[in-house]
Amino acid sequence: MAVLTFFLCTAAASEQEPAKQTATGKGELFTLWPLFDYRTSPATGYRNLSILGPLFKSEQNGDTATTAIRPLFFSTTTDDKHDTDLLYPLASSSSSNDSSDSQVLKLYQKHVSHAGTSEEQQSSMLFPFYISGVSEKYGPYSSWFPFHGDIYERFWRDEYHYTLFPFYGRTVKKGTTTSNYLYPFFAITSGERESGFQFWPLYGQAAKQGVYRKRFVLWPFFSQETAGMDSDNRTESLNILPFYASSSSPQRSATYTPWPFTGVVRDGSGTVIERDFFWPFWMTATGKQSETRRFLPFYAESHLKDSHSRWVMWPLFRTETIDSTVFRQDKFSLLYFLFSHSDEAWPETGKQRARSALWPLYAWKKDDEGKRTLSVPALLEPVIWNDGVERNWAPLWRLFISTWDEQGNSATSLLWNLFWHERRGSESAGELSPLIQWHSSNQGGGFKLLKGLFGYQTEGEQSAITLFWLTFGGGRP
Repeated sequence: MAVLTFFLCTAAASEQEPAKQTATGKGELFTLWPLFDYRTSPATGYRNLSILGPLFKSEQNGDTATTAIRPLFFSTTTDDKHDTDLLYPLASSSSSNDSSDSQVLKLYQKHVSHAGTSEEQQSSMLFPFYISGVSEKYGPYSSWFPFHGDIYERFWRDEYHYTLFPFYGRTVKKGTTTSNYLYPFFAITSGERESGFQFWPLYGQAAKQGVYRKRFVLWPFFSQETAGMDSDNRTESLNILPFYASSSSPQRSATYTPWPFTGVVRDGSGTVIERDFFWPFWMTATGKQSETRRFLPFYAESHLKDSHSRWVMWPLFRTETIDSTVFRQDKFSLLYFLFSHSDEAWPETGKQRARSALWPLYAWKKDDEGKRTLSVPALLEPVIWNDGVERNWAPLWRLFISTWDEQGNSATSLLWNLFWHERRGSESAGELSPLIQWHSSNQGGGFKLLKGLFGYQTEGEQSAITLFWLTFGGGRP
């Protein structure tokens, strides 16, 4: 049947947003709620098939193809990229012309890169049992935990080596080698002008000539350290926990008695910049570009350069403000995520964005193009609002969704298109399935009852009547 292009180009309004295409032309629409919803627009290269509401979706939108079996599977393919979610956030994969990545709960990860050449480089990990990759400096490596492994330039170290961990392990970082035996009990540290050992938790010491020295006795109760001996900010630290802890340097000094609850921090001139009364709940701090007053759970306030935040009766009420020349933001929330609202702006570009949510009733947002979306209910959006939730989960519980923009275009769906209505410019269309379907434009309009049991349509000077699913008259609009 001939229908308006603009409402065909929505991803079956129960999804996320109204039409992105604005071209005019003919298309097809066939719905049988709640079984399926089929829409096409050849003029814009759009086709969508939804089965059982949001459960199954197959869409072609220009060069983008989307397939979904919610919440188990979601896939998007373009000319140069392919993304897949499996029971998000359980597993996902992403591939492009020069690389591919896959992961399962971040424990299994695999990366393949061509790096602009025909030579393929791979790194993979099933944490912590298997890790492999290629280091530009050291070459290929592999790890089979806890039996044997060599790892290079990962996990904040230059090298890891182990055999039958925790019986033996060795790490290297910036020229410092630490060998562990029965980790963490016995360790030996070595390097250029550097040595040390530990028999944890009884005693340990290490030193690098002209750089640092440290030791501990009955860790963590007693420790002493001198750091930065080769800099202009030599720092001396002494901890006798929980009774006393101190740290002093030309730039900053701190004393806590007892640690960590009560303490005073001073800058290099001796001016008090922080007082801790019952850290981290009660404290005050001042700096050149910052100020903090925290008396939780009653009140907390913090200023840092262009940002300002405030808690009242934590965690009841919170506000956050950022005001800079490139970005502005105003946020406030009640009981963390129960209710939240955020306004964002980029003064240099004039773009604005906003979000609001009341868990679990609704979620509302305005994007930087002025398009608004209201969805009801909102089970996850007030807590986690990202593309993964939007694609895989949110369409399952959105009983109502409405989108509209500043040009008067809109799309509304109730119960996954049991009722839907869309408007673009002078064109509009809608349906209350299976009772009535209608559309109108400057060229004409029409309606159908019970999917064509009776209907009437006009286009220009032509009109047609539909009776018992047969069309009579001067042409079919």
